[in-house]
Amino acid sequence: MSASSTVCRIMLACGLGLLAMPAVAQDAGKPAGVVELFTSQGCSSCPPADAALKTLIDDGKVVALSYHVDYWNYLGWADTLASKDNTARQYAYARMFGRSGVYTPQAVLNGRDHINGADLDGINNRLSSMDAAGKGLAVPISASVNKDEMTIKIGAGTGKANVVVVYFNREKLVDVQKGENSGKKISYWHSVRDIQTIGMWDGKPANFVLPASVLNEGENGGCAVLLQKMKDSETPGAIVGATTVMAETTAN
Repeated sequence: MSASSTVCRIMLACGLGLLAMPAVAQDAGKPAGVVELFTSQGCSSCPPADAALKTLIDDGKVVALSYHVDYWNYLGWADTLASKDNTARQYAYARMFGRSGVYTPQAVLNGRDHINGADLDGINNRLSSMDAAGKGLAVPISASVNKDEMTIKIGAGTGKANVVVVYFNREKLVDVQKGENSGKKISYWHSVRDIQTIGMWDGKPANFVLPASVLNEGENGGCAVLLQKMKDSETPGAIVGATTVMAETTAN
């Protein structure tokens, strides 16, 4: 993979200065969509996509997540935020899209489509088109924190879906010392550290309760709640509802 490549590809067979504090919910109304960025510290094409994700987070209109994958580690830098679970999620999306390979930076939109993660205008335009076509986030989800409990409330809709909680760090500053991004200090936002399916939704309003402490596991904690339909037991599909909950933070 050369430093001049516009998209890093692999073909396959199938917060700085912040401290985590008591958890609070952030409710900005219905999100415009869900953007899941698959990225790597070892990919020279990824920093523009990481910056685009930060712009989306700052705009506050979408649920934005960054999944660091591990298959570029052989190039000389082991991604400090990567996990096999993140990579497995991208493989699962590849199966759903009918693709023979995966790439970085890849942005998966509402679990329905994908695009180069650096194409900020394309991401926003495609999410708008999805919403207009009835492929947006139609099921309302809210989350609130009261003392030691986080309550997730899901509204009514049609069909069945998994309730997926994606835990992330708000910000991580990484000094990349080897590989294609050697010498760069890069801030990574909403980097995923764990993914859990906590239950199922059957189209009827439902509540789920988790300990609020889950938000504070890890620096500058937060989580996204995704209501995701499944193509089969191993293959994710459309995301029909989502929200984000952040641990309260304070500057040093």
